Formats: sequence, structure tokens, C-alpha cells
Amino acid sequence: MFNSGSTGFMLVCTSLVMLMTPALACFYGGLASKRNILGIMVQSFVSMGWSTLLWFVVGYSMCFSGTFGDGTDFAGIIGNFNRAFLAGISPASAFTGNGEIPEYVFIAFQMMFSILTPALITGAFVNRISFKAYFLFLTAWQFLVYYPFCHMVWGGGLLAEWGVLDFAGGIVVHATAGFAALASVFFVGARVDKNSTPNSIPLVAIGSGLLWFGWYGFNAGSELRVDGITAIAFLNTDIAASFALVTWMVIEWAHARKPKFVGILTGSIAGLATITPCAGFIPIWAAPIVGIVAGGTCYYAVMWKNKRQWDDALDVWGVHGIGGLVGTVLLGVFAYTGINSAGADGLVFGGASFFVKEVVAVVGASIYAFVFTYILLWLIDKITPVRVSKSEEIEGIDSALHGERAYDEGVL
Repeated sequence: MFNSGSTGFMLVCTSLVMLMTPALACFYGGLASKRNILGIMVQSFVSMGWSTLLWFVVGYSMCFSGTFGDGTDFAGIIGNFNRAFLAGISPASAFTGNGEIPEYVFIAFQMMFSILTPALITGAFVNRISFKAYFLFLTAWQFLVYYPFCHMVWGGGLLAEWGVLDFAGGIVVHATAGFAALASVFFVGARVDKNSTPNSIPLVAIGSGLLWFGWYGFNAGSELRVDGITAIAFLNTDIAASFALVTWMVIEWAHARKPKFVGILTGSIAGLATITPCAGFIPIWAAPIVGIVAGGTCYYAVMWKNKRQWDDALDVWGVHGIGGLVGTVLLGVFAYTGINSAGADGLVFGGASFFVKEVVAVVGASIYAFVFTYILLWLIDKITPVRVSKSEEIEGIDSALHGERAYDEGVL
């Protein structure tokens, strides 16, 4: 009944995307100061548990039940509740998108995206936000940002009906998370000590390498079967990340007179985020262009952010927000139905209307995520203080909130 090759491949891809959340914890944990390693890592791991629970109870149903075209969702913005607690789904249920894999595999694959997306935001407010406020934020943000955009773009909602495409999450994941991160920076404010340095660059490298590894599942797996599009999405991902890495390195080398390792690692993540919406829709020759643009725009976005003194501690907006936005715009430029007949023709192939749709969708999603996140944090602050006290921040989140330390400094 099912295609065993596609099913096995998708189970591997699901595992790879799951790995990206602990990889993110390592990436962020290494960049954080020594007193705040566990605090930022806890936030990623809690998302793994709590987001899974929400997805099982109602998240999957809200994202992938009902469509705007059939009038069975809520105004094309959110799905219905017919599949709450995965009701009506059995091991024999096929994913209706292609009939090749069990629906359970699709559920698990999409669940990993819902886990990772809010975890991305946490790098912006490292060592400043209370755990209680984060938990409330994680919950509400899933319901009011991630689930609606997941449904609108991937679940047959309003944007999908309009013709908006997003292969693996430029809009749904990176733009929403990146601009939510920027809003959180504005609301929470700057750190007491903005000069805190990474505690472990090797840990950053391990996290970065695992993220790159997991991204193959993230992008290639978004084809949801094994075919030629799977292969081109895989290759486009690697090419764009590599070109972005080298571009970032060259620009930083020219400016700082030294090729910095953290910059090289950050450049690769910028390329990965930027190729995400394009991976299975654009020709191979466009991937180097995407990578070069990603490395340059994300680098200068981070430099501009620093000049403006926005304390996005781990550059979530500059890498993921700008990467997701630019990648979606470039999808509107380079998409080609000769590569993927399920896609569209971009600007260079005569698809001006598709280009406009992509620009409107990603700008609208970014503005919504920014505004709603700011309002959400304001509301949470009325329930419980969002920002930790100055004394807790100075002591460090690890000790003050979790009663633990990453390293026992009394032991050699």
C-alpha cells in the first residue's frame, strides 16, 4: 500500500529534523555566556516536550484539517478540530498529499517543524526572560502564529489557495520566528552586560554542523517522497549554504582583517535559512546566487542591527528573519516549473504575479509575527514579569532560575 522507500526516507528525515532542536540548543548554548548556558538549552528541550504534546492534542488538527477551498476550515486562517488527539487516523491511513507514506509519518515530520520554530526565537532574548514567561509565550505563540501560518501556507488555507509557495519554511518557520525575535528584543530590552562572549566556540561548531546535517532532512524531506525534486532540494541546500559561508567569511575578513570561526558558522546557517523556501522549486544554477545573496544580506543586516544597538544576542533576526524573507523573495524570482511542475514560474521566467504574491505573503507574515509577538509579551507581562530581575541576570539564569550550573568549576 505504501511506498517503502519513501516511507523509510521520511522517517530518517523526521529524525534529522528532530535532531535540529538539540543541535540548536548546542549552537545557542555555546554562544551564550558561561552563566546562561543551561537557561537557553532548557528552552529548546522544553519545546521538544511541550510542543509535541500540543501537536498531539490539537496542533496537527488546527494545521492540517479542513481547507479554504472546501470551506471546511475557519476563514482560511486555521483548520478545524476534527483530528484533535489524532482522531480518525490509523496505521493504514495514507497521507493524502501523495498516498505514498502513512499519515502518521507526515504527522511526525510536521511536528518537528512546530518544535523547532519557537525554539529559534529564544536566541534573541538569551539570559533575560523568565522561564514561566517563556512557557506561556511558547504556548500562545504556537496557537496564534505558527499554527495559522502553517495552515495558511501548507494546510490548504488562504495563502495556499492564493498560490503562495514555501517549500520548507521561509515564511512559516524563519520569517515568523526571526521577526518575532526582533519584537522580543524591543520589548525585553538590552542585556545588562552586552559584552558577554561565547563560552564555547567548539560547542557552537558542533551545533552548527548538526544543524547543517539536519537541514538535509528539513529541506529534502519537504518533498515528502523520494524523487528528482528530493535530490535537487538536497543539492540546492548544500550549495547555497556553502556559498553563503564563503561569502560571509570573505566580507568579514575584509572588514575585520580576520576570518572568524563564529562568522563562518553563522554564514552557513544564513545560507541554510535562505535556501529553505526555494530548495525544491529553483534550478541548480540559482542556488549559488541564493547563497551569495544570503551571506551578504544577512551579514550586513547583523552589522546594521549592531549599529542600531538592538540587542538580538544571537542574531536570530539577522540570520533567520532576513534569511527567510530574502529567500522567499528569491523564490519569487527563480522558481521554475521546468524543475518542479507543482511550483510556479518566478520573475525571471515571466511570473511577475507569483513574485508579487511571495513578496506580499512574506512581508505580511513578518509584520504580523512582529506585532503579535510584541502584544503577546505585553499581555504575558501583565500575568508574570517577562524579564528577570537585574540581580538574577547578573547571577545568571542557570543558577538563579534552574539551580544548576553547566560546569563544576571546582573540579579539574
